Amino acid sequence: MADRRHYEVMLIVDPRLEDSSIQQAVDRYLGVVKERGGEIGQVDHWGRRKFAYELKHMHEGYYVIAGLDAEPPAIDELDRVLRLADELVRHKIVRPGKD
Repeated sequence: MADRRHYEVMLIVDPRLEDSSIQQAVDRYLGVVKERGGEIGQVDHWGRRKFAYELKHMHEGYYVIAGLDAEPPAIDELDRVLRLADELVRHKIVRPGKD
């Protein structure tokens, strides 16, 4: 586990979903990291926010930010799962402090 690194993931979920469905989707996505030996840190639900411009015919999204500690292969799998997720409008995974 020497290669474990800190990441942050931002999820923008389809705001038309009910809050319980959004929570289930977020738990499912973050579970991908947990299943591969990673740890989930603080999860902040920012809620519904307006976009600066239209994305996928939507004007707002439900924002969630989560801190993760995991090895790169777990993050690669999370990225793959997020790319296939129908509930997501957008996502971004970053390593804070890295340029």
